[in-house]
Amino acid sequence: MLETIDLRKVYPTGDEALTGVSTTVDGNEIVAMIGPSGAGKSTFIRCINRLTEPTDGEIRLDGSELTALGESEMKAARRNIGMVFQEYNLVERLTVMENVLSGRLGYVSNWAALRRKFPPEDVERAYDVLETVGLDGMENKRADELSGGQRQRVGIARAVVQEPKILLADEPTSSLDPESSHAVMELLADIAAEEDIPIIINIHEVPLAVEYADRILGLHDGELVFDGPTDGLDENAKDVIYRGADASETTNEAVAKTRTDNNAISEQAADKPTAAGD
Repeated sequence: MLETIDLRKVYPTGDEALTGVSTTVDGNEIVAMIGPSGAGKSTFIRCINRLTEPTDGEIRLDGSELTALGESEMKAARRNIGMVFQEYNLVERLTVMENVLSGRLGYVSNWAALRRKFPPEDVERAYDVLETVGLDGMENKRADELSGGQRQRVGIARAVVQEPKILLADEPTSSLDPESSHAVMELLADIAAEEDIPIIINIHEVPLAVEYADRILGLHDGELVFDGPTDGLDENAKDVIYRGADASETTNEAVAKTRTDNNAISEQAADKPTAAGD
């Protein structure tokens, strides 16, 4: 389980990118983080794996407090956090297989990493994951020979072979055409189910978020202003997220109410009698 507690990020300029975000992500749920540009979505994701250092607050992954780890300890902890980047972050001159196997670099010695020598089981796993992402037979192609959608699939495969406890995706569809965007989101949904891990996706395309995510986190000016299921993302919620519109409740009250309503719905479902034969 991932838990953030009062997570804050203030840049040297004085700009406060995150104003105290507290949330949890668990199971194999797909959580889409939405909000206007500059809301703090990418900062939130990059704080989780400490590619961006948070200013204050706590980040816990399966009980381990990531914000308390030293540099070497955090390097080891990043093996548990898969990352899919907006701009792919592939080594263009390397093959698809070599890029995918780079997801195992944290598990081999520096000498083996320099020689790109990996255990046979890692190579076999990479082949399996390439088949899962629809790139079987393309392992020897160079990364610079691939389309944008194919490159993103390589990035996803690289993250999956890490065998992470959570997968973070930072705007994975922003550089893709609509067809490729749907394919990537469907692939991420399949991976969450098959690998039994949660995925947090920073995404601008609200219709994609609603179609593929289980839950929405809405940020506005670094503040968490919505946390609830996709079917709760009504026009009023969108106004609060994207326009900072005044709501009838304070932001904290709105988030708390959303969680309370969700709990009530779950309790009603659990208490509902089951018809004979169901």
